[in-house]
Amino acid sequence: MLDPQPDFHPVPGVAEALAPGLRRVLAPNPSPMTYRGTNSYLLGTRDIAVIDPGPDDRRHLEAILSALTPGQRVTHILVTHAHLDHAPLSRALSQETGAPVLGFGPPEAGRRPVMQALAEGGLVGGGEGVDSGFVPDHVLADGDIVETEDWRIEALHTPGHMANHLGFAWGDVLFSGDLVMGWASSLVSPPDGDLTAFMASLERLQSRNWSVFHAGHGAPVQDPAARLAELLAHRRAREAAILDALADGPATARALADRIYTDTPAALLPAAARNVLSHLIDMTENFRVEPESALSENALFRRL
Repeated sequence: MLDPQPDFHPVPGVAEALAPGLRRVLAPNPSPMTYRGTNSYLLGTRDIAVIDPGPDDRRHLEAILSALTPGQRVTHILVTHAHLDHAPLSRALSQETGAPVLGFGPPEAGRRPVMQALAEGGLVGGGEGVDSGFVPDHVLADGDIVETEDWRIEALHTPGHMANHLGFAWGDVLFSGDLVMGWASSLVSPPDGDLTAFMASLERLQSRNWSVFHAGHGAPVQDPAARLAELLAHRRAREAAILDALADGPATARALADRIYTDTPAALLPAAARNVLSHLIDMTENFRVEPESALSENALFRRL
């Protein structure tokens, strides 16, 4: 596959200035799901907020701590969502610094009833893996403000990639986590991922003027409005492709993924099938398709 961002090659563990008062430290966890690795952000000049501390990796912890200059201290640890590549290091970082961990809640916080029912029926998430032990010290609700003399952040509940996903607005800059990235579209893997919520979160972000998105993976998104429109159009096109495929008769999410994701490496087809399932759940709720049995990962879906 072609490299979507060939010019984006930060060195893991090295703090890189992005703007006055903002640095990025790349975690050493590259993969097909995390691209170059997880971006951890250090916001502030004296009181430092660490946004998405990343995976449980001692090397990355030491890199974050080493990035602090004399007079700086970590005062807040902000987590966009409870995936294993974003949240686990928050515990060790909190122990080292005494800073509280802030997030929307545990992994299942914010789930809609349809997703909760799927989870209770045995459907488990895919992708990066869930940090099932994540519990923030302080819960942030949508619209809550966190601030010091150094900076002011607004928490925005932006579910879709995960139910407890938050974006953090710093003026007209958004730390967008895995909801909006430039290198790829987000994985939406039920029951943690929810396409209905994902589309609503993208549309909500369209109501504000943003200068840049700093994503959980990959390079900054320099034209947020265009990227939001592109992601919405991409999902609508994917829905149309699924409906077209179902015109030939009922099919499972995996069978549809095999037919639609023709350029996707075989190792990523299970994740593609989860994305298709998220569309099928959304379209079931909108009465465009229906499962021939109970709603599940293996159900046959037919077009209405």
